Amino acid sequence: MVNVGDKPNTHRIAIATGSISMLPATFDLVEAGNHKKGDVLGIARIAGIQASKKTSDLIPLCHPLPLTKVTIDLQLQGTRLVIRALCKTTGKTGVEMEALTAASVAALTVYDMCKGLDKGLVIEQTRLLGKTGGKSGHWQAEDAGVDEYD
Repeated sequence: MVNVGDKPNTHRIAIATGSISMLPATFDLVEAGNHKKGDVLGIARIAGIQASKKTSDLIPLCHPLPLTKVTIDLQLQGTRLVIRALCKTTGKTGVEMEALTAASVAALTVYDMCKGLDKGLVIEQTRLLGKTGGKSGHWQAEDAGVDEYD
């Protein structure tokens, strides 16, 4: 692991996104909340939050972080579910991996719950939208459309 012991604590925020595309019939079940396995969106949200807290257990050499906030926003668009994960901490290293892990696991949870209905589910475009804090300061993807880090 990289030694971060001498780095100052700073307020850090990261926002990641991902999406999962599905058949219209699958989308309709997810949107209506009528999936036989339960509330797909609610379970995906909890899975993403839980995964963010376990990132250092999943990613080798990733520092464990005391997260102060995690939000998972889910938007249904067309036949896609768009996932936006925001993670916050005050610490010596960034929360990018936690946000990316949260978005990824939320998408994987939807996949797992819906794979029996739809073999063609596609997880795509998982990426960092932006981050603040630390020595490198603020960074944002050019097409991110993130106005605020709340």
